[in-house]
Amino acid sequence: MTVQKQQFDGPGLGVLVEALIPPVLAAGRVIMDIYHRNPAAQIKSDGSPVTEADQAAEAILLPEIAALAPHIQIISEENAASHSLAAAASFFLVDPLDGTKEFLKADGSGAFTVNIGLVENGVPVMGIVYAPALDRLFFGYQNGGAFEVSGGVRTPIRARIMPASNRIAVASSSHRDELTNQWLERQAITNIKSIGSSLKFCLIAAGEADAYPRYAPTMEWDTAAADAVLRAAGGSVTNVDGSLYTYGKPNYRNIPFLAYGAQ
Repeated sequence: MTVQKQQFDGPGLGVLVEALIPPVLAAGRVIMDIYHRNPAAQIKSDGSPVTEADQAAEAILLPEIAALAPHIQIISEENAASHSLAAAASFFLVDPLDGTKEFLKADGSGAFTVNIGLVENGVPVMGIVYAPALDRLFFGYQNGGAFEVSGGVRTPIRARIMPASNRIAVASSSHRDELTNQWLERQAITNIKSIGSSLKFCLIAAGEADAYPRYAPTMEWDTAAADAVLRAAGGSVTNVDGSLYTYGKPNYRNIPFLAYGAQ
């Protein structure tokens, strides 16, 4: 299937993000309804788990996105057919339930999220990340800043300047690997928060952490939304050699990256 490559030509990014927040919240409510029913998982062909919540959230999100921006490509984790599409100049990356493994845990950590990101020319320019179990919603867009909504209160957020000492890193709670450990050792970072899903980016965006090294495999829909929030908050995401990290890679598969607060 061939998709015409084109730029995002819908409403402004600020209007778009405001219009997408209600369906994201609705997806979060459905996810929590299922969460309280102790959901079971099926295993997909790639070995990752999928639940009723993933599919129910996607059924809410995709029609709303398509209605707002009908000519823009949507790449979604649970829509396997979209994964073979070549990236357009503008495209959405959607993960209706990021952190499914955390969702299935009974530890009450709540480290799972709903993610919508918009990429333009390889750069994530708008993102919404909602952690319904934690009542924390983050969003940001290029030239518009980043915000957190919790308890109905909207607050601007800003990544902090990385301190020379006592730096805090965030790392995956399910996919921590030796390369990550080696990077942390080289940076002499010993204060490490382990948390699942795209919340790692958001903690940096909110000034609660300073760095997130990621060497283990991820997909672009896992990261684009929160990456956009972090960049809007003054942070950055780079390849391990320091060059700009971009999206639209083959099969939408991420390569290792480093996320930072303000520098």
